[in-house]
Amino acid sequence: MHEAAAVAAIAHRDLVKLLRDRTRLIADLAFPMIIIGVLGVSLQAGFGDVAEFNFLTFVFTGVLAQTLWQSAALGVISLIEDRENDFSQEIFVSPVSRYSIVVGKVLGESLVALPQGAAIVAFGFVLGIPLSPATILALFPAALVVTVFGAAFGVLVLSRLPNRRAASQIFPFIMLPQFFLAGVFNPIAGLPPILDVASRIAPMRYAVDLMRNAYYAIHPETVEVALEPAGANLAIIGGLFVAFIVVGTALFVRAERNR
Repeated sequence: MHEAAAVAAIAHRDLVKLLRDRTRLIADLAFPMIIIGVLGVSLQAGFGDVAEFNFLTFVFTGVLAQTLWQSAALGVISLIEDRENDFSQEIFVSPVSRYSIVVGKVLGESLVALPQGAAIVAFGFVLGIPLSPATILALFPAALVVTVFGAAFGVLVLSRLPNRRAASQIFPFIMLPQFFLAGVFNPIAGLPPILDVASRIAPMRYAVDLMRNAYYAIHPETVEVALEPAGANLAIIGGLFVAFIVVGTALFVRAERNR
């Protein structure tokens, strides 16, 4: 119960910080809506007559997964802010497991990302994307998995970064290629061998594919849009999640001890 209370307290702190940061709220909600509205509509208008699936829906599911995953991963950047403000040192001297601290950050940033997903789903209604109650029920557990997975990836990446400036430089380099390797905007079923290997290494691929598993299970297309079965994606995500949390936590704790 003591460890659970610590996890809840850290997660609650991150959620309160989001609700107080109106600029971040507006920016986090506006960008994915612009991408879906502009890119999704334009692709559907340009290729809708020849494509075997609806491009607007394809981009919607991709951006939904990408936004949740990236928001949770970037949110863990607060670990660096806490380090720079010496707040992490205060946490680490408390009688709480290091894993509880990291799990609290992961849970907190996952909760922070979920309102963005809800706003994107609401925008999907505006664009006329088929979203039945059954679809929303299917998307919700997938969204939970994607956000927790993204936050764990953020822990791994940020565990060894010295400051926020380094994080701002490294994260775009890590995130932007995954937009295309994960198939957020474009089909990736027929990539050349080198790019196919790079795509399979990109963690975001499995988050996007899991979201499409959930959506297209309710609204199937004439062709198979998802790349892998849901079970395979969940197994890969589960294995990567454990690896990210264990390695990321170990590296972060080691960095704190060496300060």
